[in-house]
Amino acid sequence: MEHLPEDNSRYKDVDYWDERYKTEQGYEWLGSFSKFQHLVEKHIKKDDSILVLGCGNSSMSADMYSAGYHSITNIDFSSVCISAMSARHSDCPGMSWQQMDMSQLSFRDESFDVVLEKATLDSVMVIEKNPWNVSPQTTSLIHQALTEVSRILKPGGRFLSITFTQPFFRKQLYARHEYNWSIKHYSYGDSFHYFVYVMTKGEELSPEDAALQRRLQEAAKKSPPYITAMQEEDKEEFLSKIDL
Repeated sequence: MEHLPEDNSRYKDVDYWDERYKTEQGYEWLGSFSKFQHLVEKHIKKDDSILVLGCGNSSMSADMYSAGYHSITNIDFSSVCISAMSARHSDCPGMSWQQMDMSQLSFRDESFDVVLEKATLDSVMVIEKNPWNVSPQTTSLIHQALTEVSRILKPGGRFLSITFTQPFFRKQLYARHEYNWSIKHYSYGDSFHYFVYVMTKGEELSPEDAALQRRLQEAAKKSPPYITAMQEEDKEEFLSKIDL
């Protein structure tokens, strides 16, 4: 594929994305909005204020806008992406585009009803060669991002995370009392299944997820933490480069 980097570490490099977005018009990680629209409609109201993390050049935000979601803020750490997408969708009042790092959000506390990400956390994880022993740097970045998400969500707000990753692994990211949310998950897709995790701020972890957190805390005292694994199905098969 034209935009596939030689090394997975390039996915965390803003220069790689800037160059890619100069020529690439659009790419849909994990399928188009229509594939999971039924799940979005179940958990997001039309008048909710929505923040999209790592929007990229996906058509998801525009598709949501067409479906009636008109209060959407999009962020990405690539200025090239934000400039292009802002110009492309300048005719969508209520939808904005800002260059920003998801681990250092500039929004005030409790400012959004919904935070939504599609494969943004997956792209952070792809540099890891061993899903059972994730580097401290990646672990810290993920934790910073989730802490920020919890901070800017209103009480009762929802964080929707759309990902390759199965519950056995991904819940290990989200099951922390400090984030102050509950976790539910759903799946979509045909031959390959993707997952939508819905975290609701102000609700307690289920007994099962609370027990998972305790096990992870005990395991962390004995060995480095592990976080995630992913399925390998996408036109951009960057996951095939992970050495498992």
